[in-house]
Amino acid sequence: MSAIPEGYLGASGRIAAGPAPELVAAGYERELADNDLLAAGMGLSDIAHVLSLGDHGVIAPDGERSLLAALLELEDLDPATLADARYGDLYNVRERWLEQRIGGAGGWLAAGRPRRESGRIAFRIGLRSRVLELEAAVARFAAALVEQADRHRATLMPDFTYLQVAQPTTAGHWLLSFAAPAIRDGERLRRDFAWVNASPAGAGGVNGSRVPVDRERLAGDLGFDAVIEHTRDAMWQTDGLVELVSHAALAATTASRLAEDLEIYASEPFGFVRVAAEHCRASALMPQKRNPYALPVIRGAAGTLIGRAAGLAATQRTPSGRTDNLLYAYGDTAGAVALATDAVALAAAVVEQLELDVEALARPLLEGFAMAADLADVLMLETGLDHRSCYRVVGRAVALAIERGEGSSALDQEALDSAARELLDRPLNVPAESIADALDVDASIASRTVTGGAAAIPMARMLHADAERARALAADVAGRRERLEAAEARLRERARARIALLGDGQHPPGSLSAAAHHDESAPD
Repeated sequence: MSAIPEGYLGASGRIAAGPAPELVAAGYERELADNDLLAAGMGLSDIAHVLSLGDHGVIAPDGERSLLAALLELEDLDPATLADARYGDLYNVRERWLEQRIGGAGGWLAAGRPRRESGRIAFRIGLRSRVLELEAAVARFAAALVEQADRHRATLMPDFTYLQVAQPTTAGHWLLSFAAPAIRDGERLRRDFAWVNASPAGAGGVNGSRVPVDRERLAGDLGFDAVIEHTRDAMWQTDGLVELVSHAALAATTASRLAEDLEIYASEPFGFVRVAAEHCRASALMPQKRNPYALPVIRGAAGTLIGRAAGLAATQRTPSGRTDNLLYAYGDTAGAVALATDAVALAAAVVEQLELDVEALARPLLEGFAMAADLADVLMLETGLDHRSCYRVVGRAVALAIERGEGSSALDQEALDSAARELLDRPLNVPAESIADALDVDASIASRTVTGGAAAIPMARMLHADAERARALAADVAGRRERLEAAEARLRERARARIALLGDGQHPPGSLSAAAHHDESAPD
């Protein structure tokens, strides 16, 4: 059997041996790998718990004072210096340090709660700041897209389907098509933050505890916006983690879809855009190359995150009240959010410095047949002929022009009437000026006046609305971050004030100890 470390939890009960080295390597060290995520939140959780015990007169004043002082001291220590993996997770490691530092007073941390409560609180505190960072990156990405779209709202370019020239559009309209899903990503993450920033504090083992606590006060002290009502659900809920990682993957996928387009458009055969040098990397073999390395980094992150979301979902398929669905979830969830943040922030930086070649973007519209669909629409509107017949006439005229090596200028009145005679046994007799208007790219864009179209008025509306949404998201993130930081600072200050109060021999107003002290000193 493995030797029992001094103070090993359970050694005086049913755990008659120290942990096997294999358990330490596969289990305890895995838990301690999340120290950076959990340490700050666990410190806040423990401070709030001790203050609550003091408020309710559960802990003696001397014990409360020494424990609070030790917890504040512990906050300043690197958790890596405490980590003796033989003792298990961070909670056990911290408890062992407290026992060595202040003796039996450290044992009050376990009053009325299991260690998992401290861990669940710590996880949410550590995760919520990371979700805010991802939201901020999404807001930056959306704002960068809106700014570039505004700059190029009149820059002509072909839209593509299946990498084939489809219809004329503007670079601004194309870029803005990524801002809308980015803003939706931000809205989804805002809801995820609300899930993360709900408090499990005071839930006890599964259904509360005999130890009196005020769950609403604990939530407020820790900066949470709400209390998770059902105590057992508070300890074991995992569905929000799957949603969060899935939405992180979606945010990275939005950035990846743009990166896919940019990698094609930045290639030499297209030459539409130029990725800034600081987002490129040289080939180690071919000196002529300028690889837009940032783009595959973004794409790779999105693919990785899709896999992580599926993996996290798979681990949640367990009976309730189990540890295996959370043993890996802490680090995996936080890591997924961090990876998405890096990818989206990189995408924002790429867009901010992206250069568009206006002439190259317009060239396919002038040289190819991007106006064919517009021409079919005009023929239909001018003649009253059904759209499919007009489509076939234009398609035949385009095919004949390509066979002759001609461009869109060959789609004149004579060519269209010839195709119509072949297919419909009669000419269309559409005026030449109507045909010329149908082939005019600027006129085509100006005609897209429907809601969400590429014309000036709908573009102006969308640019304004999306810019406001991106700004609102960024401002909301900043506001929530300030509120969390203020709540955490207030909690630490309250702990310092309590230490000073107890050092003066006083008791917290409203506590059971204060009431007892008042009764003892009151006259008969």
